[in-house]
Amino acid sequence: MAKTTKARATYRCSECGWQSSKWVGRCGECQAWSTVGEAGTATPPRVVSAGAVSAPARRISEIDVGSAQSRPTGLDELDRVLGGGLVPGAVVLLAGEPGIGKSTLLLEVAALSSSRAGDPGGPEKVLYVTGEESAEQVRLRADRVGAVTDQLYLAAETELAALLGQVDAVDPRLLIVDSIQTIGAAEVDGAPGGVTQIREVTANLIRVAKERGITTVLVGHVTKDGAIAGPRLLEHLVDVVLYFEGDRHSRLRMIRAVKNRYGPTDELGCFDLSEMGIVGLADPSGLFLTRRDEPVPGTCVTVTLEGRRPLVAEVQALVAQSFLPAPRRATSGLESARVAMVLAVLSRRCKMAMHEQDVYASTVGGVRLAETSVDLAVALAVAGSKTEQTLSPSVIALGEVGLAGEVRAVPGVRRRLGEAGRLGFKCAVVPRGSLELAGTTPLKRSTQPERGEPGRVVSLAGGAPAVSFEGMTVMEVDSLEQALRVAFTAS
Repeated sequence: MAKTTKARATYRCSECGWQSSKWVGRCGECQAWSTVGEAGTATPPRVVSAGAVSAPARRISEIDVGSAQSRPTGLDELDRVLGGGLVPGAVVLLAGEPGIGKSTLLLEVAALSSSRAGDPGGPEKVLYVTGEESAEQVRLRADRVGAVTDQLYLAAETELAALLGQVDAVDPRLLIVDSIQTIGAAEVDGAPGGVTQIREVTANLIRVAKERGITTVLVGHVTKDGAIAGPRLLEHLVDVVLYFEGDRHSRLRMIRAVKNRYGPTDELGCFDLSEMGIVGLADPSGLFLTRRDEPVPGTCVTVTLEGRRPLVAEVQALVAQSFLPAPRRATSGLESARVAMVLAVLSRRCKMAMHEQDVYASTVGGVRLAETSVDLAVALAVAGSKTEQTLSPSVIALGEVGLAGEVRAVPGVRRRLGEAGRLGFKCAVVPRGSLELAGTTPLKRSTQPERGEPGRVVSLAGGAPAVSFEGMTVMEVDSLEQALRVAFTAS
C-alpha cells in the first residue's frame, strides 16, 4: 500500500507573509509580535517533470538589448535616480508617506510621457489607473498642474480584472497604478491590501508588463515605521524600488532608489513641490543654508553625501542654561544618539561642561543628515553656542568624531570639497590625511608657508597644517580639541 503524506497546518505572518510550520509569537522575518496566525493546510511538495519550454535558450552574445533601452521621463532628477529613464517592461514601485506628493509626481510623468513624440507614430499612450480617488478628483489636480493631454487616459478601478480590461482597451506603453494596495482580485480570498491579494495582483501586473513591454509604475503605501506595506516579497518581484521622502511642512522632496536592476542605487533626486506642480532641483544646496549679513554663534556648514551627490547643509545648535534635573536634548534632522555622543566627547575630552545645559540641534531646510561626517560640524556648532564664538561664513567642517576625541577620515573628500568650492567657500576643516587618502599628491609638511601651489603647505593655523586644494584652504586636524582651536581662528 502506498504511503500518503498527511497535509499539515501552516502559519503565516500578516505583515510580511513569512510562513512557519508551527505557531510562534514573533515573526522570524519582520520581527513583529502577534502577527502570525493559522493560514490553512499545506500540501507536501510534488515532483514536477520537465515540460515544453517557452523559448529555446540562446547565447548571451546573441540577445538584442535594443528593446531594453531606457526612455527619459522628462524630469531630469527622476531620470538620474532611474539610471536614464523608464525601461520597457520594467515594473517600478514608488513608496512614500500619505500626502508627500507621489500622485502629483506620477501625474507629471504621465503628462510628459504622453505629450512628447517618443516614436515615429506619435506620442505614447499612458494609462493612469486610480483606486483611491475618483476620475474627477484626478482631473482637477491635472488642471492645476497642467497635466491634461490627449494621449493620457484615466480610469478609476479597484478590480484586477477590470484593470486588465482597461489595459487591453487602451494598449498603453506606460501604466500607472495608484495604488497597489487598493486593487483586489475576486478569485483570491482576503481584502485588498492583504498579503495574499498584493502578491496575486502584483504577479499578474508583472506578467502583463513583461509580455507586452509595458512600463508599469506601482504606488505603494508605507507603514508607521517607514517600510513598504505588504509582504516583503513585493520588493523582490519588482525591478525598481523608489522611496519618496520629505517633510510635509517643507517644499523639498527627495527620491532615492533602494533597488534598481537598470541603474545605480546611490543617486538622489531633489524636487520642489508647490501648488503648481513639481519640478526638479538640479542644485538644491542653497535650500539648506541660511543667508545672513553677520555670523551667528552656534552655526556650522558641512557637506554630506547622499549617494554620489554632495549636498551643502547647515547645522545649528543652541546651548542654554537648564533649570531641570535632567537637561533637555532635542534634535531635528540629526541622529539623536550621535548628537548625545558628540556632547559627551566635548564634555570629557574638551573640558566643556554640558551637564547643566539644555542643547537643541537641528538642520536648515528640513534636510535629514544621517552621515557620521556631520559629527565635526555638530561639535563646532555646539561649542560655538556654548562659548559665544562665531565661525567665519566661508568655513566648512566635515569629519567623524570618535569616543577618544579623535577626528576620523570620511569618504568622498574630493567630491565634498569640490562642491563647497563651487559654492564659494574658502576654508575647510577636515581629518588628517583626508586628501592623501583621496589619491592626491602626498602633502609636504613644512613650517615654511608656500603659497599658490596646489597640494602644498600654505600656512600653519592653530598647529594644523593647511594645504591649498580646489581653490580652498584645507586645514587638517587630528583631534576635536585641535579642530576647535583651528576652526574659530580661521578666516
